[in-house]
Amino acid sequence: MTSQIETQPDYNYAVVRQFTVMTIIWGIVGMGVGVLIAAQLIWPALNFDTPWLTYSRLRPLHTNAVIFAFGTCALMATSFYVVQRTCQTKLFGGPLAQVVFWGWQLVILSAAITLPLGYTTSKEYAELEWPIDILIAVVWVIYAIVFFGTIVKRKTSHIYVANWFFGGFIITVAVLHIVNSAAVPVAMMKSYSVYAGAVDAMVQWWYGHNAVGFLLTAGFLGMMYYFVPKQAGRPVYSYRLSIVHFWALTSVYIWAGPHHLHYTALPDWAQSLGMVMSLILFAPSWGGMINGIMTLSGAWHKLRYDPILRFLIVSLSFYGMSTFEGPMMAIKTVNALSHYTDWTVGHVHSGALGWVAMVSIGAVYHLIPNLFGQGAMYSTRLINVHFWLATVGTVLYIVAMWISGVMQGLMWRAVNSDGTLTYSFVESLQASYPFYFVRFLGGAIFLTGMLIMAYNAYKTIVAPKGSLQPEVQEA
Repeated sequence: MTSQIETQPDYNYAVVRQFTVMTIIWGIVGMGVGVLIAAQLIWPALNFDTPWLTYSRLRPLHTNAVIFAFGTCALMATSFYVVQRTCQTKLFGGPLAQVVFWGWQLVILSAAITLPLGYTTSKEYAELEWPIDILIAVVWVIYAIVFFGTIVKRKTSHIYVANWFFGGFIITVAVLHIVNSAAVPVAMMKSYSVYAGAVDAMVQWWYGHNAVGFLLTAGFLGMMYYFVPKQAGRPVYSYRLSIVHFWALTSVYIWAGPHHLHYTALPDWAQSLGMVMSLILFAPSWGGMINGIMTLSGAWHKLRYDPILRFLIVSLSFYGMSTFEGPMMAIKTVNALSHYTDWTVGHVHSGALGWVAMVSIGAVYHLIPNLFGQGAMYSTRLINVHFWLATVGTVLYIVAMWISGVMQGLMWRAVNSDGTLTYSFVESLQASYPFYFVRFLGGAIFLTGMLIMAYNAYKTIVAPKGSLQPEVQEA
């Protein structure tokens, strides 16, 4: 069998290969740090009395590593792959693609050095100090030039919907980052935000929630709209629905940020606006999920023997669950129970592990054989083992956090007949202790799957070209 890389020599697959390999490596690093800090919440001595190994410094390293190292490398790999394939032209800008790759790795390494050392703005998902923020902006602009330049010189008349989502994510994340990171530097690694008080909080959560909405949702929906039809061998269920999905999502998502600030100093009207927009967001989110899952119409039997397709479809199920849960948690009365509890942590990880990680894993498994001249991955059986480890690990993690979170919310609001609190905070922490162990176990299981993926990818990459072929399956 002739490989795709040989039949399409004009495409720039070198940068896609680099980003794909780094997606796996950074995934293991980021999730490894996550498992360590989960363990620290059970066994605090695991910080080894070392300042740069404390939970407070490793936690932002974990979030930055999984979002901007693992997640964004996956997005850059797939967007560069998909835009070439669907536009039928090589990446624009020649060496600029390599500038994006090496520039982004420099951003990641800078974060890995500065965050454990305690250099932080303390803004959620935007902890990196001003010199690194400037580097991010420069690399991102070059990324946009390469991506949109490729679309401009496309050899097809239309722009496939996956590129709409990738393009929307690239533009919006640039705006979010630049506006939220506006700061006054006072030293090489110290700055103060140009915003203050409630305005700073509002700008931060406009950024924070839309980093979720556009980087962790829209970007990965671009991934879904290419790899689900490709892996299933079926056209998108409804192309019209995919366009409606795009415009509805991008129009509504940007307004939902204030739901992070219920019962704070933020004006009540802004809180209510965030809640209403979050509830409206349910419709386009589920429209996209249904569109992805229904793409399997006529190909459901492939789920029996194709674990890559299973990763992609189960990720959509988690996407649907997370985008139902999110609007529900944005309702003020629900938020009064859920806010500041582990329920939020469970919600975030149902999206992060169940949706983002699993759709990325499915896409990477699809990419590696095509990028390295193989007809299939080294071991389909290992992909299947990885699928079940990822699914079980995610379910253990999120169920433990849901139970812990609801319990915390109920214990914190419980009062005696004389109006005093029934439970102290320490008592609620003691009650959460068993669930923290289950969370650690779930994370460790998920990480084990990533290590298996790395082994499978390595064996695929080093095998002689064309030596691995897909198994013949029943119709």
